[in-house]
Amino acid sequence: MSREMIFKMERTGLLEEGERVKLAEGVLPSSYYYTLDSRHAKSLAMSPNIPLTERLQKTEGTVRKIEQNERGYYVTVDVDE
Repeated sequence: MSREMIFKMERTGLLEEGERVKLAEGVLPSSYYYTLDSRHAKSLAMSPNIPLTERLQKTEGTVRKIEQNERGYYVTVDVDE
């Protein structure tokens, strides 16, 4: 089973669809956040804040799609849960 997450990426060309990524976890007082790391670089995209009750169980996933809209680039990742 997988869980879909969306990450904000500041510029294009950092990741490719189908690429395997690692999710690095950050901790805030009342939530978690995740950044995407590839085999080439770290902190390529960032998740929104995730409530403590929705913490990820696994820290790997696959890039499903990359989209651009008026607010920037967004990466959809299927997280292996």
